[in-house]
Amino acid sequence: MASLTPISSILRLNSSLRSSLRASSLFHHRNVFPQFVRLKSTTNDKQPTLLNSSSQLSPSKSSPTPLAEPVFTPEERLAAAEARIAGLGPIVGRLPTKWIPYAELMRLEKPVGTWLLLIPCTWSILIAAIQTTAPLLLTVKTLGIFAFGALVMRGFGCTVNDLLDRNLDNQVARTIERPLASKRVSVKQALVFGGAQLGVGLGVLLQLPWDCFYIGAASLLPVCTYPLFKRFTYYPQAVLSFAFNWGAILGFPAMGLVDWSVMLPLFASSFCWTMVYDTIYAHQDKKFDVKAGIKSTALAWGENSKKIFTGLTVTQLGFLGLAGWNAGIIAMPGFIMGSTYFGYKLFEMIKKVNLDDPKNCWSFFLANIKYGFYVTFGLGLDYILSSLGFW
Repeated sequence: MASLTPISSILRLNSSLRSSLRASSLFHHRNVFPQFVRLKSTTNDKQPTLLNSSSQLSPSKSSPTPLAEPVFTPEERLAAAEARIAGLGPIVGRLPTKWIPYAELMRLEKPVGTWLLLIPCTWSILIAAIQTTAPLLLTVKTLGIFAFGALVMRGFGCTVNDLLDRNLDNQVARTIERPLASKRVSVKQALVFGGAQLGVGLGVLLQLPWDCFYIGAASLLPVCTYPLFKRFTYYPQAVLSFAFNWGAILGFPAMGLVDWSVMLPLFASSFCWTMVYDTIYAHQDKKFDVKAGIKSTALAWGENSKKIFTGLTVTQLGFLGLAGWNAGIIAMPGFIMGSTYFGYKLFEMIKKVNLDDPKNCWSFFLANIKYGFYVTFGLGLDYILSSLGFW
């Protein structure tokens, strides 16, 4: 197993590295960059070109032409390494050195995906709890099972994504430091780790009523195939949205209720929401995606993105209202307040987000956690009121 360079040693090197970068156009340090840099002379032998160590000779005419790997400057590579280390956080950064790459495979240092996967689950569980007047213990227990399941299965999805995208991730500045792209974890190690995650996920699923098994297992197909769609369609976000909102359906049978008149519009609402926030996420990498041949709705919609976001958000709120109507909670105070403020923040996001600024895109993408929980808290209030007999 590849070892991760201790954080402290890298930080001590920073000042010397930066000074050498100013003095030279090349930077070569095996401990910081797992993908080593080598030199190739140009025709005039004045300016060297950086090549990745995994670069191959040009293929024969009969061979398909591989994607051209972009040249990252030494500064870009150093920035990527520093960003990864700084982003490990207080928990992942303190794990044993050999564990850290696997924590990164699960994106434990970036829990935003886990939260966004969990939020539609909380909606379905709480709506079903209101409809069935479920006891508090069952509701809390189910929320806890789904929370752990979201952590595990989101981690599994990230492992699958990185396995399939390892030769694309090393062409995008934001992802060149991922464990597989940087070769800190081998393909075999990642496969074993992914299998272990899937086993844990199966154990979580078996804690739910048997009706949930088939519905939950069906989500594996979009989870495992999503990364492939970005290679031949501009709508991989649709596949991700399909997989990411399975909990909007699964939460109902987990609470002992199957009501398709509520489940389907709630799923459709969550689907539209994910299409919006994940396209904002995709706008971060559009410059690199074009070079790498990666497709996304960010590239397909381009300057029309905000208009499409508006249409999707109107549709989303309509489906959310339909789910509330069919569930009999449309007039409950928590649902009204939560969904109204949720919609307001989404339209505000669409107006303010700068789709040409990666940092701004990330900030608004991250904010969707808060937006989604406005609905969750509203439904939680309604559940408490109905449990106490006030509604």
